[in-house]
Amino acid sequence: MDRIQAIQLFIRVVDLGSFSKAAADVGIGQPSATKLVAQLEKQLGSRLLHRSTHGVTPTEIGALYYEKCKLIAHHIEEAETVAALLQSQVQGGLRISTSVAFGRRVLVPLVMRFMKLHPQLQIELNFEDRYVDLVEQGIDVAIRMGPLADSTLGARYLGVNPWVLVASPEYLERRGEPSVPADLAAHEALIYSTVQGDARWHFTGTDGLTLPVPVKGPLRSNNLSALLAAARGGMGVAALPRYVAHKSIRSGVLRPLLTDWTLPQQEIHAVYPSPQLVPTKVSGFVAWLQGQFGEAWWADEQ
Repeated sequence: MDRIQAIQLFIRVVDLGSFSKAAADVGIGQPSATKLVAQLEKQLGSRLLHRSTHGVTPTEIGALYYEKCKLIAHHIEEAETVAALLQSQVQGGLRISTSVAFGRRVLVPLVMRFMKLHPQLQIELNFEDRYVDLVEQGIDVAIRMGPLADSTLGARYLGVNPWVLVASPEYLERRGEPSVPADLAAHEALIYSTVQGDARWHFTGTDGLTLPVPVKGPLRSNNLSALLAAARGGMGVAALPRYVAHKSIRSGVLRPLLTDWTLPQQEIHAVYPSPQLVPTKVSGFVAWLQGQFGEAWWADEQ
């Protein structure tokens, strides 16, 4: 039993005037209760209780100590109540990490909607395309694409992130439209270096077989917005996430290509530092996100 528990036992001894009743009240044996109070007196260097056949009463020092202990116990109860309240409600500070493009285009509007549902929540959004150590950076939730490597993290599956091949009508009029993946050898590719770093795009046909296609072109970037701008400007063919290309496709600025073939899609996960004792603000946010990535989520108007 620690110091706080010993103080709580001492309070019960004074309240009940009995070691045996106080011991039963806290769920320990009388010898243990007597020993714990004796240790408390030894630590303080003062006798706290008068012991007699008629019962137990506090000494002068014990009575003063008792009053202070009552205040301590009250503050502990208040602190526990606050902790329980925070744990049962979606409130307080929530630090979220995500990639730049996904964060700006997808997560920001979702977070704004969630904050309206929970006005007592304060959110800090961090946009990083590099890997972020959740514990080191104090992140509560991160949204990550692709397979998960760290099994010590808590994680929840949210949905999939499909990709699409696109080019502008101006470019296609000038260079022609590819009809099969092999035709891309004659086209200018706009390469996303974070995913297609080996300059190979992988297509899956209706037969389920995957075909790797080497590509080359005038622009390579780790920024999806840069590749989108280049594709819109007629500089070449780009493989982009659907959520990045959707508005440009809908407006006719870009056209989807090789629609009988599919590019690899990434799984989307919400990850958090530990799967145990997950704060309600984290579990509540993640559970809400799980309902936001249904079929064709990337086409939803935010």
